Amino acid sequence: MSFDINYMVGGEAGQGVQSVALLLGKALAGAGCRVFGDQDYESRVRGGHNFFRVRASDAPVKAIDEEVDVLVALNAESVHLHVSEVGRSGAIIYDNERTKGLPADPRLLGIPLQRLAVERAGNAIMTNTVALGAALGLISYDRSSLNDVLKKHFSGAVADENVAAATVGYDHARSLYKGSLAEIRVGSVANRMLMTGNEALSLGAIAAGCKFMAAYPMTPTTSIMEYLAAHAKECNLVMVHAEDEIAAIHMAIGASYAGVRAMTATSGSGFCLMSEGLGLAGMTETPVVIVEGQRAGPAIGFPTRTEQGDLLFLLYAHQGEFARAILAPTTIEDCFWSAVKAFNLADRYQTAVLVLTDSFLASSFGTVEGFDLSRVVIDRGAIHTDADGDPSAYLRHKVTGDGISPRAFPGRGKTLVVTDSDEHDEAGHMTEDAGVRTAQMDKRLRKLTSMAKEVTAPYFYGPEKADVLLIGWGSTYGALQEAADILRRDVSARVLQLNQVWPFPSEAVDAEIRRSKSTFVVENNATGQLARLIRSETGNKVTGNILKYDGRPFTPAIVASAVRREVS
Repeated sequence: MSFDINYMVGGEAGQGVQSVALLLGKALAGAGCRVFGDQDYESRVRGGHNFFRVRASDAPVKAIDEEVDVLVALNAESVHLHVSEVGRSGAIIYDNERTKGLPADPRLLGIPLQRLAVERAGNAIMTNTVALGAALGLISYDRSSLNDVLKKHFSGAVADENVAAATVGYDHARSLYKGSLAEIRVGSVANRMLMTGNEALSLGAIAAGCKFMAAYPMTPTTSIMEYLAAHAKECNLVMVHAEDEIAAIHMAIGASYAGVRAMTATSGSGFCLMSEGLGLAGMTETPVVIVEGQRAGPAIGFPTRTEQGDLLFLLYAHQGEFARAILAPTTIEDCFWSAVKAFNLADRYQTAVLVLTDSFLASSFGTVEGFDLSRVVIDRGAIHTDADGDPSAYLRHKVTGDGISPRAFPGRGKTLVVTDSDEHDEAGHMTEDAGVRTAQMDKRLRKLTSMAKEVTAPYFYGPEKADVLLIGWGSTYGALQEAADILRRDVSARVLQLNQVWPFPSEAVDAEIRRSKSTFVVENNATGQLARLIRSETGNKVTGNILKYDGRPFTPAIVASAVRREVS
């Protein structure tokens, strides 16, 4: 018998909402479940309403369902805000001794969470752990898996106290709630991990040989800095907390110029400051990887919420014309492989490669299979050494048929490496010559032709032929897949998902649109940026746009409902 259960943990910042959800995810993953979770939190340290959703199933899950089966409400506000999302047969766990005045509702399951924490664990801070145990008590779940997770997460006496708190919560819920909301069947977890999109991206950068990162902390990419800093010593890399985004990108470019694989990470407003550095990388033909985690703008916008509003900005950032690539990972696993590809593309084409993720994908966590590191290939591109000819005759920006000039690294031999942010000749010296300018521009732009030949094909999901084609990019893939499954009850649906948006895969997108009756672009922005890019690159106008720009991600139900309204 299959199962699919959706939890929501709600409360104020500081009440341990994230701790409960992460431990819940680990406990379910440890029991063999496939897990996906996302968080919604305000930009404040204390107070405000936060909630975290965790979905567990025996099948792979990459999106959140609309209906909640179990709401763990750490305060009264969470009940009032989310009671309408709880299914008719669901349950709402709350502290019945501290939360009063709730309307009568058969789904309410009152448990004295704080009192049990004090009596059993000796500390009111364990209240959220009691709630964690109670949440798992509503399903057929082997409590020993939770105990293992708590003992790994904590240590010593604190671990024992948390086990005691979880146990009393579990037992109390079991005594009150007859039956089970889900029958959890233990599966194999031998090669499965639980991680966020940013953690996967960080691991991909490490696997790709990144040895230098400079960044200024900015949601939602700060955790990439934190991850690389935590593992810097064991991975023999340097992570610099720069004074601002301008310094960060120029540090990364400097490290790359010296021959080190380097990256930076920021969000939209931080990337505004980086755009001049982006042009420097384009002009000097210096590889650099830039991760841009989108959040709602403009200006500060929704600093902790998600959006896909920076696509066209990244495509056209900086004055002038030069080659760049833009990758848009679609899943947590894709974050890992996109990072590997980004470094290879940057080195091969000696330019900036932008990894365009968003707050939803960056901070969501899910179960992933172990990465096959034998698939990781490191390609440093065309490298010049002293053995390749007279060092004094080296031309850093030599005009070549494919636009790629062999790259030498300063200080590694007798070769003199010269470049300039002004227009320059083949040797790298500044020039005002019109002919040289034209030749160098043509050379740099020829990279796009070569880059386009190895563009990643779109991902497809669904039948070969369908009445409705859903087109998305980046993090919406999981929601679109499940929406297509929902829609098949009424109409056949197929998904085309882009994980590389530039160079644009024009032929593949054009062919798929032409063979579809109805085409809908689904994206988290207000102006339909991908639809506009499709029109400019293929000449095709899609049937319609399904747009969401409230700072929250798409769910399968939202997409399916929108399509039904359009095709009915």
